Amino acid sequence: MADTISFEDFQRVDIRVGTVVDAQPFPEARKPAIKLWVEFGGGLGVRKSSAQITKHYSPDRLIGRQVLAVVNFPPRQIGSFLSEVLVLGVPDEDGEVVLLRPDLKVPDNGRMY
Repeated sequence: MADTISFEDFQRVDIRVGTVVDAQPFPEARKPAIKLWVEFGGGLGVRKSSAQITKHYSPDRLIGRQVLAVVNFPPRQIGSFLSEVLVLGVPDEDGEVVLLRPDLKVPDNGRMY
């Protein structure tokens, strides 16, 4: 288990829901990955993310899917691609990423609490 944090620490992490509007293979990444463009709406608009999710997902099946992402981390350069948000997932029994998403369709830009 990680160190205990305060509720204020938790509130500093801005996790929002968005909809994948584009997804492309990222063959030049060191580890297999997919480039995602996620629409968050509100003042965030479309943000990019590089996600190592190729075991369970293909780019064409991600478009239209809602995902959860941390939107207030600093951007990170992944090769030639600037990843602006961290799309969230959990490991399956083999350690492969399974994306987190709402059970029901919800408005984009909703903040997790």
